[in-house]
Amino acid sequence: MIRKLLYYIGADTDPHRNLAREEYLTDTVPEDTCILYLWQNRHTVVIGRNQNAWQECRTTELERDGGTLARRLSGGGAVYHDLGNLNFTFSLCAEDYDLRRQQSVIVEACRALGIPAEISGRNDILTNGCKFSGNSFYSHAGRSFHNGTLLISVNMSDLGKYLTPSRAKLESKGVASVRSRVINLTELKPDLTIDGMAHAMVGALETVYGLPAQALHESDLDAAEIARRYERFHSYDWVYGKSVPFSFSCNKRFAWGELTLQFAVADGICSDAAVWSDAMDAAFAPPLTDALCGCRFSVAALCERVRVVGACAPYADDICALLRAQDI
Repeated sequence: MIRKLLYYIGADTDPHRNLAREEYLTDTVPEDTCILYLWQNRHTVVIGRNQNAWQECRTTELERDGGTLARRLSGGGAVYHDLGNLNFTFSLCAEDYDLRRQQSVIVEACRALGIPAEISGRNDILTNGCKFSGNSFYSHAGRSFHNGTLLISVNMSDLGKYLTPSRAKLESKGVASVRSRVINLTELKPDLTIDGMAHAMVGALETVYGLPAQALHESDLDAAEIARRYERFHSYDWVYGKSVPFSFSCNKRFAWGELTLQFAVADGICSDAAVWSDAMDAAFAPPLTDALCGCRFSVAALCERVRVVGACAPYADDICALLRAQDI
């Protein structure tokens, strides 16, 4: 039974550090306690634990625009975060976890602001038939969390820009995100702010659980432990390397001939590669194939390999332009 409520409103907008803090709060939540963590990420795509990064996000475009890709512990689909979005996490011991009660906090917060809201299925919360909150879940070692998004004034054009999968020939067994019609709550309440929503969430937490909520501060947390967890969430192996194997190919006809590149990708690395061309001088293909095998699956890394192959020198600019056009 929940006997104590704590809340923490984060000031950090680094997605990897926020995910580290979320894990820390969940792993250390005391018995009979519910912690509500409210946080924001700047210009970020967050994918679910079991998703293929390249299928869900235009990773190159996101990075080129100064954005960050992050992978959370929980499942579910890819979501876009900017500073018009407020994220929430309910952390509890597993025996106190009650999804409907936790979701009721969100509904109560909206209604207190004069915004109609309802729970739809297991994962979504709607207003006027449109989704403004998607939820995901995680449980480990007797602790659980339920987290999600609250769309306040998110840049919808960016949301569509980065979450649209590449049109390249990408085949994967990863979990594809379900696209839903979404809405910003400021469409219904134009004066709503992030601070206003956060205040309403804390008030709703107290109403739903019938207890006063006590604030947590950064000084109450173990900074060294959060920093240790940050290193994992920030690592390439976590963000990109947890995807299931998939295949990728692209091709284009240039003045010097047609080129097809094919890759088998596992754990974010090109485990196998093939280079096909009808160019008159095709001597570049075998050494390029060897160079691409074992390469990290990113445009920058692939182009670096292309440029170190001497036989590719006449074609390197064209090959790299082809890779950049794939939005991988």
